Amino acid sequence: MTRRIKRNWIVPVGEKLTERDEIILDYQAKGYLVPSRSLIKTEEQVEGIREAGRITRGVLDLVEGLIKDGVSTEYINKMSHEYTLDHGGIPAPLNYEGFPKSICTSINDVVCHGIPSDEELLFEGDIINVDVTTILNGYYADASRMYVVGETCSEWQRLVDVARECRDIGAEVAKPYTFVGDMAKAITNHAHKNGYTIVRELCGHGVGLAFHEDPEVDHYGKRGRTGMLLVPGMVFTIEPMVNLGGREVFVDEEDGWTICTEDGEPSAQWEHTYYMTENGLEILT
Repeated sequence: MTRRIKRNWIVPVGEKLTERDEIILDYQAKGYLVPSRSLIKTEEQVEGIREAGRITRGVLDLVEGLIKDGVSTEYINKMSHEYTLDHGGIPAPLNYEGFPKSICTSINDVVCHGIPSDEELLFEGDIINVDVTTILNGYYADASRMYVVGETCSEWQRLVDVARECRDIGAEVAKPYTFVGDMAKAITNHAHKNGYTIVRELCGHGVGLAFHEDPEVDHYGKRGRTGMLLVPGMVFTIEPMVNLGGREVFVDEEDGWTICTEDGEPSAQWEHTYYMTENGLEILT
């Protein structure tokens, strides 16, 4: 069993301990990694993230009708950008650490962070992940979906379906006072049971008041109570990247963003932003 001792949960002197405080302090005293109080969102903050999530979901719904043979990924980017602005939002990826577009479009063997282009066209049988993050009134909501151009082969369709199942199984396992590792193990088990691999170099993350917050949400399994304790009030993404072939990936040296599978086999990913309630996860996107 691996334990990471870090005193994150600190109750101000004189403040009365709540039941949640006592639970978290007990885990912390045993050496487990717990969140800081700053990661616990207020009801007002969660509502702000939920509103941003409505725009993110709207963009992904819009994209559903744009996916067809011959369409460029830049056209999908342009329409997504306009929808976001028309609904009062800001596309978070645009100019983030130099990223040049408003969404990510990742086709076939591109795992994530694909850059839309006029020269990149969709063809019958392709599978594509579109990743959208919206800022609304300072709140962030992040989600992605897989789309199939027309019909694809049964092997690739199954990959798309199992990747979605991996996300949903992880979300089902993630209950209050479980650990990131519990969720990750369930995701890994389902992927491996179906003959697939999970990318390890990339992970989900906290989100809401910034594009990327703690915790790191790994999707590959670990033994025991590992990763951060998941506590009511936390907001984070689950977004496993599932490969048909090996789990190894590389970053395109030309653009510094596009991440592809090493063996050229396809990859699939689905993502939601979730809010941990007292009863389990609520989807905010």
